[in-house]
Amino acid sequence: MSRIFSGIQPTGDLQLGNYLGALRNWVALQNDYECIYCIVDLHAITLWQDPANLAPSTREVTAGLIASGLDPKNNVIFNQSAVPAHAELAWVFNCVARLGWLNRMTQFKDKAGSHKENASAGLYVYPNLMAADILLYKATHVPVGEDQKQHLELARDIAQKFNNDYDVDLFPLPEPLIFGEATRVMSLKDGSKKMSKSDPSPNSRINMTDGADEIARKIKKATSDQDLLPGDPKGLEGRPEAANLMGIYAALSDKTIADVCTEFEGQQFSTFKAALTDVAVSVLGPIGDEMARLVADPGYLDGVLKDGSDRAKAIADPILAEVFDTVGFLRP
Repeated sequence: MSRIFSGIQPTGDLQLGNYLGALRNWVALQNDYECIYCIVDLHAITLWQDPANLAPSTREVTAGLIASGLDPKNNVIFNQSAVPAHAELAWVFNCVARLGWLNRMTQFKDKAGSHKENASAGLYVYPNLMAADILLYKATHVPVGEDQKQHLELARDIAQKFNNDYDVDLFPLPEPLIFGEATRVMSLKDGSKKMSKSDPSPNSRINMTDGADEIARKIKKATSDQDLLPGDPKGLEGRPEAANLMGIYAALSDKTIADVCTEFEGQQFSTFKAALTDVAVSVLGPIGDEMARLVADPGYLDGVLKDGSDRAKAIADPILAEVFDTVGFLRP
């Protein structure tokens, strides 16, 4: 069976973009692949995190994975820092990857902004750690969004160079899994920006823990335009907010954009938003309730992560030993 690795940051406040762009897809994969899902707390600290919030946020994200439908018995679910092999392999890859490769990574430029001299070294070599996350388990497939494709390409380059440098066939070249419509959910206030928990406006996103009234309020306030809804997806060109809301509806209801256009052709946004609210509440409501129940039982969540990290180590440690032997490290 092919093996999947994917990760999610423990920065709290899981939102609709996380669900539609990642979690729902992960749930769909769990019966067809051996799945390893990681809460990437080492990645999180490339930007400063409040230590008092990091552990609770890790538990909350774990609760979100389980509440979304991931079975912790059939999937390996763990937090990254609990498996030291991630950091150890990342150092080897720091010595394999070339500076020119890292200089091309657009996410560093986006996150560091105009003050890149003040950014952490960890943020710069973040893609090497991501490569280690994937290759530590010899993952064959990685579910990625458009903004992560470049990092997966780097992981493939690192795997290829390591294999060539040491004349081995140790690492596979992992393939991307890119899903269909609404994999990139945009802000409810600005259809040109990605929905994000870092947006200062809470009305820009629907959190997975929002109740029915809050979901309804945010959708009602979502930016739209004055035109009637089109009967064809081409009519959404130049209408980013309309395209975003119809894409969300399509994803939540398992329909295509074309189907949604046919369903709401010629209707006003007020009618459409009411329908969108109904489907959002029906999908997210039970998930939010289950998340609240799980977060209230931190002992259970810690047990899930401990079991997951033990199972992850059982896979990762022999592969890291293989890497160390290949590199020539003495292991008394």
